[in-house]
Amino acid sequence: MCLGIPGEIVALETDDLAWVEISGVRRQVSLACLLDEQTRAEDLLGQWVLVHVGFAMSLIDRDEAQRTLALLQEMQQMEQESENAAG
Repeated sequence: MCLGIPGEIVALETDDLAWVEISGVRRQVSLACLLDEQTRAEDLLGQWVLVHVGFAMSLIDRDEAQRTLALLQEMQQMEQESENAAG
C-alpha cells in the first residue's frame, strides 16, 4: 500500500525543490510531478500537496489535507493504545 501524506509548500529551494511542512516537520520535496508549462514552482507556494517518497504527487485542498491528517493522527493513537494494551 502506498500512502501520500498531506503537507503545505512553505518555501522554495530551487526551481523544482520545495520545503513542505508535514505535521510541524519541514522536509525537502521534489515538485517535478506538478510542474509544467502552465505551472511554475512559485505558483505552488502555500498550496497543499500529497507527498510520497520525497515527491509532491498531487495538489489537494486545505480541507481535505486537514481531514486526512486528523485520520492519520487517530490511526496513530489507536496503534499506540493497542501496543500499550498488549504489552
